[in-house]
Amino acid sequence: MPVPGVPILDGKYPSSMDLYPLEAKEFNRIHQFYENLRQKRFTTTKCKKCGHVPFPPRVVCPKCNSDDLEWVDLPTQGKVLQFTEEVAGVPLGFEAPLIHALIDLGEGRKLVSRIINCKEGQLKEGDAVKLAVFDIPPMIIEKKGGVMDEAKRVFFAFEPVKR
Repeated sequence: MPVPGVPILDGKYPSSMDLYPLEAKEFNRIHQFYENLRQKRFTTTKCKKCGHVPFPPRVVCPKCNSDDLEWVDLPTQGKVLQFTEEVAGVPLGFEAPLIHALIDLGEGRKLVSRIINCKEGQLKEGDAVKLAVFDIPPMIIEKKGGVMDEAKRVFFAFEPVKR
């Protein structure tokens, strides 16, 4: 994660400023979400008791408080409903423009996601976007017995579908 414009951080990874989750199963009860992302699958949990499908994935259903959940696939393509482009004041570690969009995945499912691989002024409301999975810097974690291990990580965004 390069930090442009901050010479003291050149070649270093500022873990205290990391905005991404720790994905290791030792520290995250929804680690399966990230395992599925590695396979290019966009998933969430579905309650087996009441059928509710929240996003992001949960360990307890927010509707009925059941912990009897299963993993289900979500669409990997959607349509941009609204968006913002941040060109100034972008947080350290991100490049301008920093674009976020409200995306309609169909069936009443909407989410806010970052849009990548898109230039300023290129995105329009109604544009089709698709899931993009990318690597983020790994973290060193301590496992049982004091063993230190590198936890590889991925995250997701959406990108415009080429016309």
